[in-house]
Amino acid sequence: MAKVELKQPIVDEISAQVKDAASVVVVDARGLTVAEDTQLRKQLREAGVTYKVYKNTLMKRAFEGTDFAQLDDVLEGPSAIAVAKEDATAPARILSKFAKTASNLEIKAGVVEGTFYDAKGMAAVASVPSREELLSKLLGSLQSPITNFARVLNQIAEQGGAAEAPAAEAAPAEEAPAAEAEAPAEEPAEAPAE
Repeated sequence: MAKVELKQPIVDEISAQVKDAASVVVVDARGLTVAEDTQLRKQLREAGVTYKVYKNTLMKRAFEGTDFAQLDDVLEGPSAIAVAKEDATAPARILSKFAKTASNLEIKAGVVEGTFYDAKGMAAVASVPSREELLSKLLGSLQSPITNFARVLNQIAEQGGAAEAPAAEAAPAEEAPAAEAEAPAEEPAEAPAE
């Protein structure tokens, strides 16, 4: 009984971390060097992701009754969890990118916004851009038509100013022959009237 009571604060800590979490990713980080582990933790911390190694039995107890209980089957061997409260895809993106240079890092599985993904599924989740990237792309696509419209108006104004000058010069030359053409038409009209 004393062991269970000693472990309860750790279970409570895990429960507090996963409560209201957008995603939890389970990894096997065996074989990472101290430098690699330090770099990985730094990248995750900068993205607002909590990363910690816990005993599998304690994680299973903490996950009971939550969406993260779906991870019980992958909690074998050494496991660490990366928990994100804000950006649901951040742990998958960072861990996947880091695993490309650190071959000893293995993503086991994860739960993102209530949905379970195996290792292949997590690779797909990792390819989803961050919220900031999506917002900047949206803003860019919204600004693009406005910017293009402004360019077109500017070009029309520049061409219109240049087009008006030759038209103004050409107009008097065109009006002169028209006036001459009208003058003979008037003379015959006056001649029969006399």
